[in-house]
This record gives sequence, C-alpha cells and structure tokens, in this order.
Amino acid sequence: MPERPLGESFTSGDQGEGTSPSSRALVVETGPDDDRVAVTVSGEFRLDDSQNLRRALVDALSRSATGVDLDLGRLTFADCSALNVLLAIRRDALVMEKTIAVTAASPAAERLLTFTDTYELFTTPPSGPSGPPSEGANDGLLQSEVVQLRRALRTRPDIDLARGILMASFNLDPDQAWEALVTASQHTNTKLHRLAKDVVAAVHGAPLPDPVKKQLTEAVTRAGRAAPQRADSTRAEPARESVECP
Repeated sequence: MPERPLGESFTSGDQGEGTSPSSRALVVETGPDDDRVAVTVSGEFRLDDSQNLRRALVDALSRSATGVDLDLGRLTFADCSALNVLLAIRRDALVMEKTIAVTAASPAAERLLTFTDTYELFTTPPSGPSGPPSEGANDGLLQSEVVQLRRALRTRPDIDLARGILMASFNLDPDQAWEALVTASQHTNTKLHRLAKDVVAAVHGAPLPDPVKKQLTEAVTRAGRAAPQRADSTRAEPARESVECP
C-alpha cells in the first residue's frame, strides 16, 4: 500500500478532476500514530470498497500500540461485505493483542452490527491510568468473548441450515446465501438467528410472515445478481480466507 500523509482521507468511486467527493462515496480518514489510531468511515460502503477499507484499517492497526477506534457515525450504507471486513481486521487485531472498538455508529452501521449480534465484539473496556487495560478489564474482555462464542454455538446450526436451504432452493453459493440472510434480517428488523429459524421452519410447512417473505425474496434476487461482480473482484484480488460472523 502506498504511503499517505497521516490524516489524509481515502475516497472511493470515480471523481472528476477538481471536484469534491460525492456524499455517497466511501471516505476513510485515519489519524496519526498513537496508542490508539482513530479511523472515521463515512459515505456508502459497496462491495468494491472492501479491499480499500481493509488496507486502510490494516495500516491504522499497524501504526497503533493497542488498537483502532472506529467511528462509523457517518456511514450511510453498509452491507455484509463491510461486516466481513470488520470481522477480518478484528481477527488480525486479536493476533496482535490489540482491539478494534466502534466508538460511534450510524443507524445503518448499528443495524448491521445489532441484527448480526456482533456489536459487542467491537467494544473495548476503559484503559487504566497508565494506558494498558487493567487485569479486571482483560477479564471483562475475555468474558465478553466467551458470551459471544456461546451465542455462536447456540445460533450457528440454524444459520447454517438456513444458508443451505437458500443455496439448494435458489442455486446460490455460500456467500450469496449469507448476504441474502443478512440483508433480509436488516430490512425486517429481525435478529439473524430468528430469521434463520423461520426459514428452517418454513421447510417443515410453517409459513413465513409476509414482510419476511417479501424481503427475503428481494434479498435472494439481489444476491444472485451480484454474482458476476463478485467473480470479477475475486479474479482481481488474491484469494483470502472467508470470514463470517456468528
């Protein structure tokens, strides 16, 4: 990744020379080297922005001592691919014994994190007077991780079954089925694991609620149409391990 002056912003999308960035374009602004590096993400996140956002977060993480404080308060649109980027960088941070903390979330970002039960993964206990987390704070972080893992173990079977059902019924690949579930979850204000239970129950004859059925149908259609774009992106970038949330 080319070196950029600290604090300079990255803007995605096509912009004409001499024009200001569109309010819809994704803009990532990173702060200077510090104990924690602040990163602000604003605008709309699209699939094409995945690699650029990941590179910016990796750069910020490497320049920090304890991690990254992520401001998503001005993010106007975010989909499942945005969540996968956040989960991937969080995994990198854990390996480095650092953390990724969401300090502000717009309605779009909050909805994505809340309905996928991942918001608690991006919270950081307060630091002690000397900077590093105290022993009690570390215990709190560990306890939060255990809660998330237990929740994943309880809910993952239904989510995997629901993905399999969508894959078999609509000829989707695993990523497309996952995106359809997350999108329908957001648009119906339904927790992901509850939506998955409804999909599984529908196979046994229980009718899906009309709003859920409508949104899931639209989400499946959009996911199928996104296949050519995903294929082009895959050819353009080296293959990476797929990251999914619980």
